[in-house]
Amino acid sequence: MKNYTKSAEAIARLDPEQYRVTQENGTEYPGTGEYLRNKEPGIYVDIVSGEPLFASTDKYESGCGWPSFTRPIEPAHVVELRDTTHGMIRTEVRSAHGDSHLGHVFEDGPPDRGGLRYCINSASLRFIHRDDMEAQGYGEYLDQVMVPE
Repeated sequence: MKNYTKSAEAIARLDPEQYRVTQENGTEYPGTGEYLRNKEPGIYVDIVSGEPLFASTDKYESGCGWPSFTRPIEPAHVVELRDTTHGMIRTEVRSAHGDSHLGHVFEDGPPDRGGLRYCINSASLRFIHRDDMEAQGYGEYLDQVMVPE
């Protein structure tokens, strides 16, 4: 197992929006995220720690304005916490090792795919194309990323 960690160097590399979202529990404006319309095959990893979080195979268009996924690629890398901010009760999603704020999970996802919608900020993610996964050390997840026909 790789050692995924949060380091001062990784935090220093974040742009202002990535820092605001991951370190200050911010949220991107809907419809503005870099990966919202990405349909390429690959995986999404934590921008801070590099831990694998979501696969393109589990990404779908929910219409909510943020990238949406039906499940994490590696459940142990995603932590769910009760969030009572903004007068709502929600479930916050954070990366386990990077402790980055990722977004929230809701129970209004596709019923035939488990019923969950992981609503994730693009600013908390780095996308690794399927063609680059092996070289970047994520080859073990290739079987979870289908190639479009």
